[in-house]
Amino acid sequence: MLDLARLKRVKLRRTPWGQLLVAQLLRIDYAFPRKTEIVLEGAEHLERGQSYVLAMNHTDRYNYWPFQYQLYKQGLGYTATWVKGKYYENAAIGAFMDAMNNIPLPSRGYVITTEFRRVVGRTPSTDEYRTLRDLADGKSQEAPEALVDAVGDLKAFLRDFSDLFDRMIEEVMRLNRLALSLGQHLLVFPQGTRSVRLSRGHIGVAQVAQHLGVDVVPVGCNGSDGVYPGNSPFASGGRIVYRIGKPLRLDGPELSAHRVREPFRPFTLEAAVHREAFQAMTDVVMDHINELLDEPYRYSEDRSSDGVLGINRFVGG
Repeated sequence: MLDLARLKRVKLRRTPWGQLLVAQLLRIDYAFPRKTEIVLEGAEHLERGQSYVLAMNHTDRYNYWPFQYQLYKQGLGYTATWVKGKYYENAAIGAFMDAMNNIPLPSRGYVITTEFRRVVGRTPSTDEYRTLRDLADGKSQEAPEALVDAVGDLKAFLRDFSDLFDRMIEEVMRLNRLALSLGQHLLVFPQGTRSVRLSRGHIGVAQVAQHLGVDVVPVGCNGSDGVYPGNSPFASGGRIVYRIGKPLRLDGPELSAHRVREPFRPFTLEAAVHREAFQAMTDVVMDHINELLDEPYRYSEDRSSDGVLGINRFVGG
């Protein structure tokens, strides 16, 4: 499980051996027996020696591997990729994530769910989760008696959750700063979950980019879901095209109107007062990603996700 102690054990390396190992395996896999072509368009937009927040759509389980592989081949740097806390539920997978230089991002939903599981001994139902989330976010003041009975001291539960989440986010931000100091890019999937169609983005990308003062580069991934149609890490053959857009400067014409000028701590309730500005900036980033996508991957009509929903977002497969 991803708790505070586990989060503190995450170590980032200037040269991540996991990415090097996977690159060598991909080199073989993409040549034999099913040839896979990886195309990187717009690489000239990445200034060498400069770190960016790379914001990419997330079509399948492995679509960041070919991208990392091409960045490595072209000498464009390594990445520290944001991944969900649920992948650390399995110790072996968590160790692999560490080797790949990934940064676990425990969402509020993940921490609420795992804290409930720790206290009660089971995963919360959808209704229980929704009630706890609304209480934690200050959207509600009432809880069903059955929920109060399950968690015991509800005020203490919410207080402990808030304290734990804040400390975990402090650690996450330390890891992000470390990755940048090592000259790496932050690779982020603003959609938050896998979806073939692009959906509206979550505001974390806007918060972290502004807080750390890093420009955002939109990346459109096309065709990876055909090469990786299921859970197998072995390519089925085909062609993947990554289109890298021009950097979106924080003080440039696209993003400057949505900048939050006063200090804030990302992902906290205090930062939530700026949600409208964060969402506006995120929408700009997502629109630029959309322009880099082939039609099958562009926004759906209502910009909703076709990916995992409910509690499985936090502790499911």
